[in-house]
Amino acid sequence: MTTTDDVPTVSAAELVAGRRAYELDRRHVFHSWSAQAGLAPMTITKAEGCYVWDGEGSRLLDFSSQMVNTNIGHQHPRVVAAIVEQAQKLCTIAPSHVNDARSEAARLISERTPGDLDKVFFTNGGAEAVEHAVRMARLHTGRRKVLSRYRSYHGGTDTAVNITGDPRRWANDYGDAGVVHFFGPFLYRSRFYADTQEQECERALAHLDEVVAMEGPGQIAAIILESVPGTAGIMVPPPGYLRGVREICDRHGIVFIADEVMSGFGRTGRWFAIEHAQGGDGESDPVVPDLITFAKGVNSGYVPLGGVAISAEIAASFDERTYPGGLTYSGHPLATAAAVATITTMAEEGIVENAARVGAEVIGPGLAELARRHPSVGEVRGIGMFWAIELVRDRATREPLAPYGGTSESMNTVVAECKRLGLLPFANYNRIHAVPPLIITDEQARAGLAILDEALEVADRSR
Repeated sequence: MTTTDDVPTVSAAELVAGRRAYELDRRHVFHSWSAQAGLAPMTITKAEGCYVWDGEGSRLLDFSSQMVNTNIGHQHPRVVAAIVEQAQKLCTIAPSHVNDARSEAARLISERTPGDLDKVFFTNGGAEAVEHAVRMARLHTGRRKVLSRYRSYHGGTDTAVNITGDPRRWANDYGDAGVVHFFGPFLYRSRFYADTQEQECERALAHLDEVVAMEGPGQIAAIILESVPGTAGIMVPPPGYLRGVREICDRHGIVFIADEVMSGFGRTGRWFAIEHAQGGDGESDPVVPDLITFAKGVNSGYVPLGGVAISAEIAASFDERTYPGGLTYSGHPLATAAAVATITTMAEEGIVENAARVGAEVIGPGLAELARRHPSVGEVRGIGMFWAIELVRDRATREPLAPYGGTSESMNTVVAECKRLGLLPFANYNRIHAVPPLIITDEQARAGLAILDEALEVADRSR
């Protein structure tokens, strides 16, 4: 595992290049999800392992994994070498042709998916994966409606953003996408007046069952769920929930799509988060979706890549009829070579196991201690290397430190303090997410928790 702290500082030339990059960025780059005029984006001059260096030369421990995608860490030498080797051999080729990197990546992914999801359609990222999964479900069933939970994120393209259940959908939603939203289980902010996880699970499934009945089961092509919702708050589903969703889908011939774009490839301490819904040993009685969407961790974002893992039944729908979709860069050799190197390295270096162990032994207990110490922490929740810290103004009322769909001066101050102290956090609304690379060591994890401890004092004072 390459996690050394003994790395060079940023050189004067790199700082000059960073300043030039910032000037050009503000002159020419149009940023996503942002009002452009007030932006002052951080410059990153270099990265290695669990660290990045900003435009001033300061080193920050990356507790964000950028967009929760650098699962294998920054600049892993085996992945970088694989990209270089592939570039020297075959940089690109049309997707209609076989290339060995794509074939091997498909094999490695299929070996890790549950059940019979043994065919892989490659995309350029997670949103496209969702787009194609929904298209497959609609064509397979001959139905149009798709059900998705509130407090979810599925991507920024047209279908994916309409399926999304958070405020980023609002400006893009004209009510004509064939999407119906429902409430999923979230005990801390329960919509079902539940007191226990068991009640929350039972009532959430009853709610979903009723939504299906009211919308017309014969009209519904798919139910899509993040196996563990990510950007929306890292809400680990209670035991039995995903199995209950599977049962509802089976009863009505609805396709079950598990969105593992963020939670897949080791993030939760398993190759896929839906494995946590299996039997107690993680092997028996699996919950198997019909389609799995993936991206991000499949190659840690080193080259853009996503895809859909497809069940035998749905794949057979297109044995005799053309699948009406494709991409110029589907299974791009550089991207899939990076995936082969990433998956192989993660397996050989025990990186998924490291995520499970550090999460259970260091980050989980450490965050629980922070919750005990800081009145601004309403709840911590998570699994593996996938944790959320819910910040509130009042523990009794659970009033969030920032409004749903927005931010606040208090949250901005907490994030700024994290950065000042050397931590790059992932922040969304009233939450800080602890989602470092899966290669993180115990020592690095404790260092990050110590910075969070200090930064949360700012949150305590600003309530």
